[in-house]
Amino acid sequence: MSEASGTSPLGGRRLLVVSTNYAPELTGIGPYATQLAEHWAASGARVRALTGLPHYPSWQVEEEYRGVWRTVEIRGGVGVHRRRHYVPPRQTALKRAAFEASVLATGLLAPPPGRPDAVVSQMPSLAGGVLGARIARRHRVPHIPVVQDLMGAAAAQSGIRGGGRAAAVVAAAERYALRGAALVGVIHESFVPGVRALGVDAGRIRIVPNWTHVQGPTADRAATRARLGWPADTPVILHSGNMGLKQGLEVLVDTARLAPDVRVVLMGGGNQRDALRARAEGLPNVDFLQPAGAEEFTDVLAAADVLAVTQRASVLDMSVPSKLTSYFTSARPVIASVADEGGTADEVRRSGAGVLVAPEDPAALLEAVRKLAADPAAADALGAEGPRYVARHLSREAGLARFDALLAEVLPDTRGSHRR
Repeated sequence: MSEASGTSPLGGRRLLVVSTNYAPELTGIGPYATQLAEHWAASGARVRALTGLPHYPSWQVEEEYRGVWRTVEIRGGVGVHRRRHYVPPRQTALKRAAFEASVLATGLLAPPPGRPDAVVSQMPSLAGGVLGARIARRHRVPHIPVVQDLMGAAAAQSGIRGGGRAAAVVAAAERYALRGAALVGVIHESFVPGVRALGVDAGRIRIVPNWTHVQGPTADRAATRARLGWPADTPVILHSGNMGLKQGLEVLVDTARLAPDVRVVLMGGGNQRDALRARAEGLPNVDFLQPAGAEEFTDVLAAADVLAVTQRASVLDMSVPSKLTSYFTSARPVIASVADEGGTADEVRRSGAGVLVAPEDPAALLEAVRKLAADPAAADALGAEGPRYVARHLSREAGLARFDALLAEVLPDTRGSHRR
């Protein structure tokens, strides 16, 4: 056991983190679940994670895990219990339901052994929240779900085929996962009304923003651009992360069609990647890159002139992209092609590190790109606000401390002897 267990309030506590996504996934919610679990393990807690097989953002199971049904790994002092599940290469409401059902079924059939003192679950996935609630109720221990996306709203807003019909069913499952929770964490205040509508009292809701889980860029920017084949005099707008329906990335391809002198780079994977490649056929100024490794990720971001976050116009209150924390760290200006009244727009405004344009409007997006390209000093000044915002509000230390505070609320006797 860690030396920290002798002095830490968490020493000897048994904690279970439920998250369908986990390391080695580098984007999305996986890094947050991983760093949280490893932080508690380093603090002396006995931590297990119940998770799936690495598949995000490509929505393909990583090669080394193919054929695996059930395994236990030790990562960063955490016992990581992986369970096989269905991974749909393309998203429809029915296929997403099959994904969630398979995660739920394998997790319920083979949960990690032992009785935890508290269960923390990440939502999404929906199944992760339901699993966390079921396990916590079985052992009569506190459950803390953390809402990263409101999936009922996502089903209605994201454009997934059949999503509108599924929204009521998804909301019922969310209600089950949240209503009995000791506390509910939300990553942005814009989620609070949606969580309250699911029957959660406002007094049990805590805001726990995502933190920046990557290091700042270290490589020479010009050298990285040269390595990637980006000419110094060509404006480069880059999107990193999942290529799904809710992102509405068609706007970037259409922007490239309007402006042959601007290079659009889509870095990552996702179920819409092939469709986007087909849409971009014949456009020499659109590049598709595989996700960058952790050691060069922010260097690639920093080599771009502008970083894009895009969402369909219908996406209002169900998601604040985790990519923003990495974007801010890279010190490049952000263009957010999103609904003005949503949480993503709120976060970009609050940071001071970007500009907003109307969603699904390539002409408006192009105008913003050209304006920043014409005034590099102003673009640099805008981008410089990102690291400042990270230092003030999004540090890893501050983020993890907020979760420590949640545990202190639900486990007030944290210095007591651990339970048998």
